[in-house]
Amino acid sequence: MATCMLPSRVPMQSLHARIHVARGTRQCTAGGTSSLGRGNPAAGPRVLAASSLCRRSSCVAPPSASAAREAPVAEEATGAADVAFEAVIGIETHVQINTRTKAFCRCAAVFGDEPNVHTCPVCMGFPGTLPVLSQGVVRKAVQLGLGLNCTIRRRSTFDRKQYFYPDLPKGYQISQFEEPYGENGVIEVVVPVEDGGGVRSIGITRAHMEEDAGKLTHFPAVGSVPGYALADYNRAGVALVEIVSEPDMRTGREVAAYGAEIRRLVRYLDVGDGNLSEGSMRCDVNVSVRPVGRQAFGTKVEVKNMNSFNAMSRAVDFEIERQTALIRAGKGHEVVQETRTWDEGRQSTVSMRAKGGEADYRYFPEPDLPALVFDETFMDECRQSMPELPGAIRTRYAALGLPPADVQVLVEDKELVAYFDAALQAGAPAKQAANWLTGDVMAYLKNTKDVTISTLSSTLTPAALAEFCTMVDDGTISGKIGKDILPDLLAGAGGDGGEGGKSPREIVEQRGLSQISDPAAIEAIVAAVLAANPGQLEQYRGGKDKLKGFFVGAVLKASGGRANPAMSNAILMRKLKGE
Repeated sequence: MATCMLPSRVPMQSLHARIHVARGTRQCTAGGTSSLGRGNPAAGPRVLAASSLCRRSSCVAPPSASAAREAPVAEEATGAADVAFEAVIGIETHVQINTRTKAFCRCAAVFGDEPNVHTCPVCMGFPGTLPVLSQGVVRKAVQLGLGLNCTIRRRSTFDRKQYFYPDLPKGYQISQFEEPYGENGVIEVVVPVEDGGGVRSIGITRAHMEEDAGKLTHFPAVGSVPGYALADYNRAGVALVEIVSEPDMRTGREVAAYGAEIRRLVRYLDVGDGNLSEGSMRCDVNVSVRPVGRQAFGTKVEVKNMNSFNAMSRAVDFEIERQTALIRAGKGHEVVQETRTWDEGRQSTVSMRAKGGEADYRYFPEPDLPALVFDETFMDECRQSMPELPGAIRTRYAALGLPPADVQVLVEDKELVAYFDAALQAGAPAKQAANWLTGDVMAYLKNTKDVTISTLSSTLTPAALAEFCTMVDDGTISGKIGKDILPDLLAGAGGDGGEGGKSPREIVEQRGLSQISDPAAIEAIVAAVLAANPGQLEQYRGGKDKLKGFFVGAVLKASGGRANPAMSNAILMRKLKGE
């Protein structure tokens, strides 16, 4: 039987041991002063002076490799107009897990309800309450980690991340710091053509489970009435997986492509909906610049509040230009470690607050949750219940000879993939099916209300599409005739035996639309066209080559669009030359 050890009740001995660690942490930081502002100097002094930090692992994070590599670039690049700069970009992505309840309590995890109706003593942090971790959250989180090709720890732990802000009712967040459940992953991202195209591997530093904060809605001051904020705690305690990338990206377009691939993975695995506009997937982008060829990083700036991948690309590009311009102007000292927000109206980033370091959060082991332990049976169950993922599908479709652009359109929607695969199984030629699906069919879905790829299956079945594509591919009908009858098929004529439903072949036969491929028949059509237009024929033979298009159109019209294009073109050219 699969084992995923989850806390139901914490053993008293374990609880006392963890409380002892927590008290030890508090004693170490007792000399510090408290702050009410997430590292904002204006909100009060920093929690600890650097000299007063305890070096116990439960109190402060060890310096990261990336932090050790950070260094100011202003001094060596000041005024150097000929110095080329490059951006170094990493992303922290927060993905809401779509379980019915929150991570540590039974409150509903839903979006859009009235404020503060999904709260309880546990997610509000009342004294005497204990969190209980949802097994559904764990299973989905592990599958997401596997999809990111992470190494999954068989034993991971939870920690408390301390900070005081109105959207966090407990005054701390349950997260994973010392021992995240997933590490050292990689994801393959299709790079935009503007950045060289192809596929790039983006490293994943870690993936860890945590709980979300509430949501604040800010209202600015009006005249003498001061500004204020309203807090909605429905989101507080909703399960998250935070995915931290390596700083492997260099442009805004790459950032957008990475974000889109993460969302694609989330939706394929059905661990979340990845809706940026509703906040169920949020990307915080860390941007710095440095002279090309230098190993040390520049000063990192975090950019938040981008509700589309297009906005993410523009925000990153703006921030790269802002930092580069400051350094070139000798104002590199103005590039400081801070959090900035993207202002869509102004198309610029705006400073929000100074960015505190990891030590400000005073991490220590979560005393109310024991370690999370997975056995191999549980891991195997997670793997076996995962669907085919976007990267594998792209490889499979590329092997069919499909153009990369068509592959990317198909892979965007897993229901479209299922439809396309069903058409292939019904005998559809791969390239024809991909061409019609990504072109005319997708345009129809985009412009027709209340029709999706799921509902399309009831009007134009995958088998009907396969028959249609086969007739185009083998020359039974021309591409023009295909475009003429496709709207009827999409409207239901190509259904599966429903009332009035006819197969594509039946429609073609009843309307007499089969392509004319008999050379004698096409020669007769061409001869009739030339005989009807002697003046244009004389001009063409006199050197007016542009009239070729006129004759091609006339032959097409005379045949009702049924003449085989290649054959009719060859015969027409011979006749125009008088052969």
